[in-house]
Amino acid sequence: MADAPVTLRTRKFMRNALLARKQMVVDILHPGRANISKDELRAKLGELYKAEKASISVFGLRTHFGGGKTTGFALIYDSHDSLKKFEPHYRLVRYGDAKKIEKPSRQQRKQRKNKAKEVRGTAKTKGLKKKNKD
Repeated sequence: MADAPVTLRTRKFMRNALLARKQMVVDILHPGRANISKDELRAKLGELYKAEKASISVFGLRTHFGGGKTTGFALIYDSHDSLKKFEPHYRLVRYGDAKKIEKPSRQQRKQRKNKAKEVRGTAKTKGLKKKNKD
């Protein structure tokens, strides 16, 4: 099934000189196939527009009801450096161009903030200590 033919059609093509990229809506026809991976789509767009795979960003893919057709958005940057400069961090993480920032969960951060509100003075910086119940 992975060898089934895939057809790419682009529409709403626009050259964005300020962001050094070409942007477009991509329609993917993939009858007899569940879907196409973003990695494979980037490679096919690279062949079509004579660009390197590393400077292409694909996102927002939605498969139509019944399958066989997917629509999404593609950005083809003039260079890999301009991709790194203008793409959001989370998409750079997807493509392996940046490291994910590891931080505690949202709930842990809120709990720490509220605990810090209970104590006063230098105790906030040194750490949280248990209160004496007298």
